[in-house]
Amino acid sequence: MATAAVSQVSGLLGRLRPQLARPTSSGTHSARLWKALTCFVALPGVGVSVLNVFVKSHQGEHERPELIAYPHLPIRTKPVPRGDGNHTLFYNPHLNPLPTGSEDE
Repeated sequence: MATAAVSQVSGLLGRLRPQLARPTSSGTHSARLWKALTCFVALPGVGVSVLNVFVKSHQGEHERPELIAYPHLPIRTKPVPRGDGNHTLFYNPHLNPLPTGSEDE
């Protein structure tokens, strides 16, 4: 009984093998689609982003936002593991206050 099932499965696989081995044209369609998406969506999106950064950077200085000590913000109990312990990796002296106040003042 088991040998009959194995022979039936091997017969089915033998008939499917030529169909699995032949090349399909879906790869060229997929490559054409991704090339079009890159040219007409991704590259213009990068261009618009660069233009936005350029325009925003030449608008002049911005006022520092008012520092509000919200009660739900965590109190800094241990220093950050970089430099003097108060400056994080992406520290901005114009926007990020220190525990003693703003660095620019």
